Amino acid sequence: MPAQKGKDLLIKIDDGEQGFVTVAGLRARQLAFNAETVDVTHAESAGRWRELLAGAGVRRAGITGSGVFKDEASDARLRQVFFDGEICTYQVIIPDFGRLEGPFQITALEYRGDHAGEVTFETAFESAGPLTFTAL
Repeated sequence: MPAQKGKDLLIKIDDGEQGFVTVAGLRARQLAFNAETVDVTHAESAGRWRELLAGAGVRRAGITGSGVFKDEASDARLRQVFFDGEICTYQVIIPDFGRLEGPFQITALEYRGDHAGEVTFETAFESAGPLTFTAL
């Protein structure tokens, strides 16, 4: 697979009506998967090496993004979802790879403005249920 453009990694939020709207203005995006381990090591573990219980533990995904305000509709949607504490369905489009979809909650929404620059924002989302992946 050839290299992909970072701008093609898209984060989309359920618009609450008919589909998904792209979170506009993002300059940087990141998707991270994590899994906690369950240590089942005991006195008779071979060579005293740690043993892990397969399929156990909590899995989660986190999304972060930062950028500039560009689209009034997606900005308003993010802000309202955050203040309502709502869990919405999101899509993350990974170019030439697939689409991740599932429930996420906004855990951070930060605004920043430098005196001689534009207003920027940063946001973070944490998974709130099972996720599905569809290959493209």
